[in-house]
Amino acid sequence: MSLLKDKEPLLINREISWLHFNERVLQEAIDESTPLIERVKFLGIYSNNRDEFFRVRVATLNRIVKLDKESEKSIKSSEVLDQIHEIVGEQEKKFTKAYQDIVRELNKNDIILVNEKQLTKKQGFFVYNFFSEKIRPNLFPLMFDNIESLDSMRDASIFLAIHLTNSTDPEAEDFALIRIPSEIVGRVIVLPSEGKKQYYMYLDDVVRHCLKDIFAVFGFDIFNAYTIKFTRDSEIDIDNDVSKSFLQKLRESIKMRQRGEPVRFVYDAAIPDRFLKRITKKLGITKFDKLRGGGRYHNFKDFMDFPKIGSKELRYPPAMPLPHKELTGTTRIFDVLMQKDIMLHYPYQSFQHLIDFLREASIDPHVRSIKMTFYRAARHSAAMNSLINAARNGKYVTVFMEIQARFDEEANIYWTQRLQEEGVKIIQTIPGYKVHSKLILIRRRENGANQFFANISTGNFNESTARVYADDSLFTANPDICQDVYNLFDLMESKFIFPTFNTLIVAPFAIRDFFMERLDKEIENAREGKEAWAIIKLNSLVDKKIARKLYQASSAGVKIDLIARGICVIKPGVIGLSENINAISIVDKFLEHSRVYIFCNGGDNLYYTSSADWMQRNFDHRVEVVCPIFDKDIRKELWDIVQIQLQDDTKARLLEPDKLNQYKENTSGKKHRAQFEIYDYFKKKLDDGK
Repeated sequence: MSLLKDKEPLLINREISWLHFNERVLQEAIDESTPLIERVKFLGIYSNNRDEFFRVRVATLNRIVKLDKESEKSIKSSEVLDQIHEIVGEQEKKFTKAYQDIVRELNKNDIILVNEKQLTKKQGFFVYNFFSEKIRPNLFPLMFDNIESLDSMRDASIFLAIHLTNSTDPEAEDFALIRIPSEIVGRVIVLPSEGKKQYYMYLDDVVRHCLKDIFAVFGFDIFNAYTIKFTRDSEIDIDNDVSKSFLQKLRESIKMRQRGEPVRFVYDAAIPDRFLKRITKKLGITKFDKLRGGGRYHNFKDFMDFPKIGSKELRYPPAMPLPHKELTGTTRIFDVLMQKDIMLHYPYQSFQHLIDFLREASIDPHVRSIKMTFYRAARHSAAMNSLINAARNGKYVTVFMEIQARFDEEANIYWTQRLQEEGVKIIQTIPGYKVHSKLILIRRRENGANQFFANISTGNFNESTARVYADDSLFTANPDICQDVYNLFDLMESKFIFPTFNTLIVAPFAIRDFFMERLDKEIENAREGKEAWAIIKLNSLVDKKIARKLYQASSAGVKIDLIARGICVIKPGVIGLSENINAISIVDKFLEHSRVYIFCNGGDNLYYTSSADWMQRNFDHRVEVVCPIFDKDIRKELWDIVQIQLQDDTKARLLEPDKLNQYKENTSGKKHRAQFEIYDYFKKKLDDGK
């Protein structure tokens, strides 16, 4: 009997599935085959992911529980919160063991961690000078009795809670807090090496070593410092004051984020109970805020920027992005695109081609206008500078800057103002919707006619992330696609006139229905005994309607290969429900970020790339694009890439309930590691083209 007859098909809670994903990140830190320094960085990625999860998802569940504790939704949310804290607790044990193992391995490789009590005289002199020159000017202690609320406690930072006493006067004591300014110099400080041995130290211990320079003037000579950390509710609430501009409202909301309700409070378990109670009482921290004792160090997200020390064997071998064989640098990109479509696959191929595309447009006398969307721009963005240069060269430049991109709002506000100063037209944001599609449209006028060129990408126009995010970026002069991109920009600028799209599938209008129809076609073909299958590669699969449709397709005999990096609410491989769904997740050197959808379509295969995951927010609350791929060479590339990924038995994990997060078993005798093989695939294509 099919389980589809149940009122609610077997779906995994999205928060729990996300924790399963972060477990895969932690596995990379545990995996001894991962280079040692890379294991450290994966600890940082895991920790950063977890912090953001608490700041957003756990914060949302807390809001629901506090709103109405008796409602069914509140009760369910409370149960999920209990599951979350249980899973995170178990993961924390694995994290701690992984950290301890890594520190030991670093030590074996002559990379030695020292604290403030282990410094040699020479190291102590270095640390004192470093503190005096770089750190002390950025320290602003808060005396405990002067603190009135949590508002002064910055989110995503660590603090030292300091107990000050005097060896000659037992009655004299005071308490203080100091925020560790790791954003100024980094969290990990490299000390002078001694022979082959290299030493490093955490910034918190540098401050501990020099506390006497801060507080001795007040008559104290004993300093005991303990780490504490807050994680706050970071969901932004935007007020409805019509007298304020949206930018002003957003700026105020960003400031409020720093004063959001605490959702997690972690502390050094060595802190005396009397001191801990004093801190929690003073700051209004309750058991509901999930207190957790831990080790001496917190905020391991700083390990994402772990310094480049030790031998090169401790890091992944360098793999410079490859040029595309059609974009040699001696031929204008516009001329190439008049002959054929081009697709770049980052980070295997160079993002510089896109910068060249914009730079060429900025100085080409025939280019009249450039339109572009941004979701997350690089801090030092060559793409932005190309647009500014285009505006200075008299081109009409229009940019949609999504200033609501979570945790990048401040950077995007900065770029919005900078572009406006240079005469770039900014399309106003759309309250209630986020523009998540990644689009460029260039208009050239030659011989009295307009010629359009478009770029449609699965990932951000961000040269920093393009070195580590695996994305697909289509360059085309196809008139039908370019017309639809033009229509979409027209829609964003007018916000009232809804155009017709002939090739692109656009959210929030049509994407869910489109994919449901494509799966229905596969179901129909399967029931007629025809070949029926789909290959779905995405970051997250959350939408319940489309999840049920996948179960229906599986039950009808449609073969589905699913590659889902992150959240996946369906349960593959369940008899009577999803036995025809094969699902894996790849977590490796690069972050899998592209969305690729391939359907059998009765033998006339259909290929699509997209900025959209299968989530309700992407379908209903964002402007997203699904783009058909017509070029046969690009289709072959996409097919080859997903086939390589489906063969991965080194970094692919299974998503079946009884094998969740187990590494895919090697059955061929030859190990396959998709990301390394994809790089070799493009290198061979480049070599063959020479």
